[in-house]
Amino acid sequence: MMSLLGTLLVGFIVGLIARALKPGDDSMGWIMTIVLGVVGSMLASYAGAAMGWYPAGSSAGWIASITGAVVLLFLYNLVRGKGKS
Repeated sequence: MMSLLGTLLVGFIVGLIARALKPGDDSMGWIMTIVLGVVGSMLASYAGAAMGWYPAGSSAGWIASITGAVVLLFLYNLVRGKGKS
C-alpha cells in the first residue's frame, strides 16, 4: 500500500515539474498530472533499458522521469489539439 502511495506522490511531483517546464497552457486536473508523471517515468525506464542505460527492472531517475513526462505531455497536447480543431 505504501509503495502505491509513494508511486502516486512521485508521479504527481514529476507531473507538476513537467507541466512547469513545458511552455503553453496545460490545463488538466491533478489525476491526469499523476498519470502523466507515472507513465512518463515508466516511459523513461523502458527507453533507458532499451538503450542500455539502465539494467532491466530498474527505475529511471528524476531527470529521466521528468524528461519522459515532458515528452508525454507534448504527445498528449498533439492528440488533444487535433480533436479540438
